[in-house]
Amino acid sequence: MRSRSRTLCALLAALALVLAPVPASADTGQSGFVALRSVDPTIVQEIRYAGHHNFVGVPIDGYLEPTCLLTRQAAQALRTVQRRVRPLGLTLKVYDCYRPQRAVDHFVRWAEDLADTTMKAEFYPQVDKTRLFLDGYISARSGHSRGSTLDVTLVRLPPAPQRPYVPGEALEPCYAPVGVRFPDNTVDMGTGYDCFDTLSHTADPRITGVARQNRDLLVNTMNAAGFTNLTEEWWHFTLRGEPFPDTYFDFPVARSSVC
Repeated sequence: MRSRSRTLCALLAALALVLAPVPASADTGQSGFVALRSVDPTIVQEIRYAGHHNFVGVPIDGYLEPTCLLTRQAAQALRTVQRRVRPLGLTLKVYDCYRPQRAVDHFVRWAEDLADTTMKAEFYPQVDKTRLFLDGYISARSGHSRGSTLDVTLVRLPPAPQRPYVPGEALEPCYAPVGVRFPDNTVDMGTGYDCFDTLSHTADPRITGVARQNRDLLVNTMNAAGFTNLTEEWWHFTLRGEPFPDTYFDFPVARSSVC
């Protein structure tokens, strides 16, 4: 009788684990995620937070490899976008995909260190660092940590070589004209990536001509495939009906993390 009781307790405990809700910041749960390269290897990847060319100026916590991880649904939807832009002589290029919570925590620590302005001249030349939280550039949570949000742009085919960033090199404002700001190999979107400036707002009326056409093409094509743009950032998109809308993951960015 005692043996049966122990067995029943074990079964109930196992059932409780299966039915337990996912914690708000889970460091497991990689099933349901894929490496983008396994879904569409033709999409260009330049994962900025795995290197030094970002607003912090150093590799960000949790980025063990420069690779894009996404929920399977987001990766498949992005493949649909790629199939629509390639006949136009273009390819997608992703700057960031899934972002672990530990990376977001790194951003918060950096924002609180007002003495560290290493990359200000490029990424936030007109924003006082004391306002990064107030203006919404930095927050304690990011949709990227849910796995269905990504930062993306367009590159003309065949892709031109991307000049590597050299730590310590002279910086130019992210809103400077093409030819002055950092030489990205993308089409002109009016600003560089991660530009903390109102010019990055997708519909900013000061963005005209070719840059306006490029933004509209990106937004419309992404929208048709099921993504919604963040109006303050032309590069930022989230899959509608994302599979983990309330879960913020914390596993590292590495190919070995995905099941």
